[in-house]
Amino acid sequence: MLKIVSGVSAAVLLASIVALAPSADAQNAKLNDAQIAHIAYTAGVIDVKAGELALKKSKNKEVRDFAQNMVDDHKAVNDKALALVKKLKVTPQDNDVSKSLAKQAATKEAELSKLSGAAFDKAYAANEVAFHKTVNGALQSTLIPSASNAELKGLLETGLKLFQGHQEHAEHVAADLK
Repeated sequence: MLKIVSGVSAAVLLASIVALAPSADAQNAKLNDAQIAHIAYTAGVIDVKAGELALKKSKNKEVRDFAQNMVDDHKAVNDKALALVKKLKVTPQDNDVSKSLAKQAATKEAELSKLSGAAFDKAYAANEVAFHKTVNGALQSTLIPSASNAELKGLLETGLKLFQGHQEHAEHVAADLK
C-alpha cells in the first residue's frame, strides 16, 4: 500500500535515494521497479501535501498559484503512475527510501506549519526549489537509469521534464519573495 506523506527536506531526499542507488559495488542491491514506483509516488505526494499546506497558509497570490500548480500537476502524475502500476500488475514496494521520506516529511511539515505570512512563503518557496532540484537529480541519476520497465521509465522521463519546469517556476517565486 502507498503511504501518504508530506513535505521533506531536499537533503534528506537526496541522501535517502543515494543510499539505495546502484553503485559499482555488486553487493549493493539495485532498486527494482516496484521500489522506484513507490519512491516516485511518495515524492509526488510530498509535493501535493506541501502545496495543500501553502494553499491553507499563504495569502500571497504568486505562492498560492504556484502551490495550486504543484497540487494539480503532482496529483495528475501520481494518477498516471497508479494507472500504470495497476496495468502492469505491480504492487509498489515500500522501502528504506520511502520510509525515510515519510519520516522526514512529517518533520518538514511541522516546521512549515509553525510559520506564517512572508516567513512561511519564503520557507515554502525555498523548500520547493531544493525539493525539485533534488528530485530532478535523483530521477536523472538513479530512478530513470534503474527502471527496467520501458513504460515506467517513460513516465519518469515525462515527469522529469515537468518537474524541471517546476524547479524553474519555484526559483522564480523564491526570487520574487526576497
